Amino acid sequence: MEDRKKVNSYQLYMLWKNLALSLAIMIGVVVFTRWLPFFLAPAVALLGAVILYTMLFNHRSRQEMLSCILMPYTVFYCLLTYTFVSIIVNVLYAWGFIMVPGEFIFLNHPYLPNLYLMPLSFVVTSVIYFRRGHLRICDDCRSDSGSPVEKGIFGVILRHETAVQLKNLIFLFGILSVVLWIYYIFEYVNINQTNRDWYVFAWIAILAFFLDELYFAARFYNLYLDLKESDEIITPEELKDMTAKTYLRLYVICGNRIYIDNHSIDPTVPFKEVIDTPFETRRTVNGIPLSEVKNVAKKMTGHDGELRFFFGRRLANMTNHSVLRYFYFIDDEQNCPVKLNSEGKWIDFDEIQKLYATSRGDMSSLFISDMTRLATIILTEKTYDERGNRRSRLKTYKPSFSLKDVRDSDIDFQDDKWLKVSEFNAGTRFFRLKRWWRSISGADRRYNV
Repeated sequence: MEDRKKVNSYQLYMLWKNLALSLAIMIGVVVFTRWLPFFLAPAVALLGAVILYTMLFNHRSRQEMLSCILMPYTVFYCLLTYTFVSIIVNVLYAWGFIMVPGEFIFLNHPYLPNLYLMPLSFVVTSVIYFRRGHLRICDDCRSDSGSPVEKGIFGVILRHETAVQLKNLIFLFGILSVVLWIYYIFEYVNINQTNRDWYVFAWIAILAFFLDELYFAARFYNLYLDLKESDEIITPEELKDMTAKTYLRLYVICGNRIYIDNHSIDPTVPFKEVIDTPFETRRTVNGIPLSEVKNVAKKMTGHDGELRFFFGRRLANMTNHSVLRYFYFIDDEQNCPVKLNSEGKWIDFDEIQKLYATSRGDMSSLFISDMTRLATIILTEKTYDERGNRRSRLKTYKPSFSLKDVRDSDIDFQDDKWLKVSEFNAGTRFFRLKRWWRSISGADRRYNV
């Protein structure tokens, strides 16, 4: 699908904008904490967190959801952690449980919040960096718009650039923490605060965040120019003028064999041949009736068969384009047709599973993504019930599956229910405690687990 080579320029812009707004709010927290009375410091940080929460959960357009909101999520938790830690330290100090320097107490003058904020932000950002891809917000993104693999070139950019942004924040918060604490320990005199003190404790961080925004603005502009030069950019105006398109992908199955073409070209890795289904077509319509899909499948394969819907999703970079996947089971399980109307060959599904485990690079990105969804849903349904409890008391039980299981199954592969169960089940640490907490907090209703 050539459209997967295109990158929506608005999504690229949103990737920078989300970082820029997050750093701008961090700057605002530092500035207003300096200008306002110090006892309002927790309220200022909490207000910044509320603004970010609103960005994350209340006012996300579809285009924003299709970009990455990991940066607002990260800064939100940085500010939230700083707020609660500073309040707890101040309460414990007021009750006489701990003794800390006056610069850590927001009821005193001067109060130096960056001595808290930068180290805590370093820790929070480091945790999110190592947990990226496994966070609830990442799970919701995959559920809404597909995995990075399904997003084509933009998915590759998204995965790389979010990692770069997080590492940059870790470096930034780490360097600022070291500078502030070295100055505080060796240079700062708490008897009389000078302009140099305030420059170090406030304005250095503000300047660093501002320069960081400029760096990423230049970085994304150069990325935009590179993509535009290689004709991989599509603008929102061009999208409005484009007609709706529906791509149809067929997985043709005979017994436990699947028909593949090992000379396919993946738009995301055009320099090598990969394994993929050879049965793919496009219609300039929004959706394809089932009767037409059946006729297309029979014409493309040259054989009559049983059609079953797999799942469908809109392309992340073009919301008026969608991809529908179907299974097409050819009835003769003993003697699979030697040739179909498309170039390719039959391969045993056990061999596909071996390649999936050892040589994923030999498969197209969409083929990997689809097989991952198929295997995850079937194996999860065999292992756990809808509440995440094990069906077998043997914890070492590891089910297998074949294409016959796919044909005989009545699972709705479009439904993400089993994907959610695969992420939260009896194999999760403290599963029963976490499930109890979800039941009283209402998370069960949100996540359908």
